[in-house]
Amino acid sequence: MAGSPSGGIRELSDLPIWVAPMAGGPSTPALVIAAARSGALGFLAEALRAEITAVRAAGVTAFGVNVFVPGGPAGDPAAVSAYVASLRDDARRVGAEPGQPAWDDDHWADKIAVLMASAPPVVSFTFGCPDPDVTRSLRGGGSLVAVTVTSPAEAASTAAAGADLLCVQGPEAGAHRGTFANPGGPASAPGPGLLALLADVASVTGLPLVAAGGIADSRAVAAALSAGAAGVQPGTAFLRCPESGAHPLHKAALADSRFTGTAVTRAFSGRPARALANKFVADHPGAPAAYPEINNATRPLRAAAAAGADPDRMSLYAGTGFRAASDRPAAEIIAQLATGVR
Repeated sequence: MAGSPSGGIRELSDLPIWVAPMAGGPSTPALVIAAARSGALGFLAEALRAEITAVRAAGVTAFGVNVFVPGGPAGDPAAVSAYVASLRDDARRVGAEPGQPAWDDDHWADKIAVLMASAPPVVSFTFGCPDPDVTRSLRGGGSLVAVTVTSPAEAASTAAAGADLLCVQGPEAGAHRGTFANPGGPASAPGPGLLALLADVASVTGLPLVAAGGIADSRAVAAALSAGAAGVQPGTAFLRCPESGAHPLHKAALADSRFTGTAVTRAFSGRPARALANKFVADHPGAPAAYPEINNATRPLRAAAAAGADPDRMSLYAGTGFRAASDRPAAEIIAQLATGVR
């Protein structure tokens, strides 16, 4: 594999199971540490110096950090304002007010500076490919650079930009779709399933591929590897484990029989994301494409819903295989998944 990362990751086959970054709390240092001790590669969901330090202090030398690539401001501010106004009844019911639908770049420059200084063994990017100079600098500092892609076109442009490997995200994946663009229209997850997408991406690049989306058991692991992936990146499978920082209501909902499926929605963040189909998802099908404006506007509402034990107004992000999520320790989940590698 290209690059010479710190931590001794020589080949992807050394660590074929990656624990996906899960923003919003689930991806804790404890989960990353447990993954490393079980022979997997765990990811922090934010470039926070304190979390990177905590992981290294535990003696972990192989881990990753994921960062969202910022996009531009929403193209239709009037639609954003109208949507935020439509949230007032939900906010009132949980004792909150919608936040300001402001655009920001989520401190992009500061996060890149942290990554440059700390040189995690793997740095992954979602929502786009960073500028080539960022990729070159990270690789020069010893990090492998991975980018989440959802189509052959995204894969080809990422390969040309100098990435070391690709995280191929199928539509089955929980939480945000890693698409580079965020066009308007219905918030769906179009395109082929993960296994077909792997073949499509492999036809345009020879970079190593890590499969993500619906990887919930050993059979899914084996199927992805047989389809050409060099590794797999389950996420939802770990949401209920003790090391996960997911809210207790989120963990409980994954096993609650009244939540029967998932849906792709922009209701919580303004970007397509797969979540348990709760009341908020059903009530707000027309959220415009506006990230992070809508994410910022719904943040107080979501926090109040969690504090008030109202899972129907929380962003219960989960993939299609959510029923397989277990409350066993991460080490046991990894051991079960690893039988698909063998």
